[in-house]
Amino acid sequence: MSSFLNNMLILGMGTGEVVVVALILLLLFGGKKIPELMRGLGRGVREFNDAKSGIKSEIQKGMNDEPNSDSKS
Repeated sequence: MSSFLNNMLILGMGTGEVVVVALILLLLFGGKKIPELMRGLGRGVREFNDAKSGIKSEIQKGMNDEPNSDSKS
């Protein structure tokens, strides 16, 4: 939780704002729904990072491939 708070502080949210947002989430979704929401958010972030890594590796692979020697000199 500490790293989450540090990240929010970097993004311009103070500790007070983080607490208010957490309380609003608790009131809106209840204690039983929040872990499910966080799991879904974690899955979404993981899928995004996997896709980003896949695209990055494809670009690196394309840059490292030798050009085709189709044209004969």
